[in-house]
Amino acid sequence: MELLRSIPQGVVETAATTFAVFVAIRVFNLPPWMKGSIIASGSVGLLLSLFVVQLIRRIGCSVNSVAASLWVLSSTGFITAALSPENPTLYFVGTCFAFVCMASGAPLMAQIYRKHYADEKRGHLFSLSAMVRACVVALAGWTVGLWIERQGFTPLFLTYAGGTLGMAACVMAMAPVRLRLSNRIRWFDAFNHVGQNRAFAKLLVVWMLLGLGNLTSWALFVEFIGNPVYGFGFDADRTGFITSTIPMLAFIVTVVPWGLIFDRMPFYRVRAVVNLFFMTGTLIYFLGGSVFALCLGIALHGIARSGGNILWTLWTTRFADEERVGEYQSVHSFLTGVRGVIAPMIAFTVIQYLGPKSVAMMSASLVLISTLVILPEIISEFRNAPKEA
Repeated sequence: MELLRSIPQGVVETAATTFAVFVAIRVFNLPPWMKGSIIASGSVGLLLSLFVVQLIRRIGCSVNSVAASLWVLSSTGFITAALSPENPTLYFVGTCFAFVCMASGAPLMAQIYRKHYADEKRGHLFSLSAMVRACVVALAGWTVGLWIERQGFTPLFLTYAGGTLGMAACVMAMAPVRLRLSNRIRWFDAFNHVGQNRAFAKLLVVWMLLGLGNLTSWALFVEFIGNPVYGFGFDADRTGFITSTIPMLAFIVTVVPWGLIFDRMPFYRVRAVVNLFFMTGTLIYFLGGSVFALCLGIALHGIARSGGNILWTLWTTRFADEERVGEYQSVHSFLTGVRGVIAPMIAFTVIQYLGPKSVAMMSASLVLISTLVILPEIISEFRNAPKEA
C-alpha cells in the first residue's frame, strides 16, 4: 500500500517543488512575501504536526485516520486554488492551506514505518517506495510543464486534489497504528525528550543549521531560472524539467543504494556524505552560470536529496523506542517547520538585495558548519569500526 501511495504523492510533490511557485511567478506575478509564504506553508504544517501527535494520544484514534483526514483537507485547498484562475488572493490562500494540511501528517508516516518495517531493512523498504515516488515526480515534472503551458493550471490543481485523496485512501487501507492513550494533552510534552537524550538534542542543532542552509537555496531554485531578472527566464516545461525531472532522475538512481547504506553504515558518516553532495550541488547550480551547470548542480542536489529524504524520515527510529518515534519525529518536524518558515523569507530578501551568489555561499557555509558539529561523532565511528566488525 505504501508503494501504491507513492504514486499520487509523487504527482502532488511537483506542486511543492515547482509548479505552485511557477504559477505564482508567471501567472499572478505575486510579490516576494507571497511567494515566500507559499514555499513556507508546508513548514507551517510541520510546526502544527507537533500538536497532531499529542492530539492523537488524547482522542485515541489511529495514526492512519488522522493522516487521511489531513490529506482530505489538503484536497480542498487545491480545489480552491484550481477554481481561482483570475483571483490571486484565493489562489494564494488555497495553495497555502493545501500545503499546511499535507505537511501536518509528516511525523505520522514515520510512526507507521517504525511499526510495520523491520529494523534491519527499514531503510531499504522505505527507499523502494521513495524510488516509485521519484519516478512519478520525474515524469510529471516534464509532462506537467508542457500541460500547464497549453491547458493552464486549473486541471493540474484538480489533479493534485485527486492525488491527496488517493494518498488518504491508501493510508486507510494499511493496518492501523495506534499510540498509547494520554489522560490529558500536554502540547509540548514531546520536547522533554530533548533534555533526556543528548544525542537527539545535538542532532536537532545539526538539523537546524543544515536545514536553514538547504531550505534557503531550495526556496530559490525555481525563482532563479524562472524569473528573467536573473538571466534565464525559462518557460514552464524547461523549468519543470530542470527543477523536478533532473533531480528526481538522480534520486531514482541513488535512493535504493542510500537505503542500503542507511541500514549498514554508521549514521554520522552517512550524514556527512549527504552534506557534501548538498554543498557541491548548491554551489554549482547558483555559481556555474550555464545550463550545463544548472543541470549538474541540480543532479548532485538530487543525489543528496535521496539520501537526505531517508535520513529525515527514518533517523529518529535509531534514537527512539517504538512507542516514542512519533513524538521524536514531531519535535524534529516542528523544528523543520520553524526553519522552513524562516528560510524562504531570508532567501527572497537576500537574493533581492545581494543576488543569488550570496544565497549560495550562505547556504553552503551553513551546511559545512553542521558537518563540523558532528565531526567528533564521525571520528568516533571510525575508531570503533574495527570493534564493530
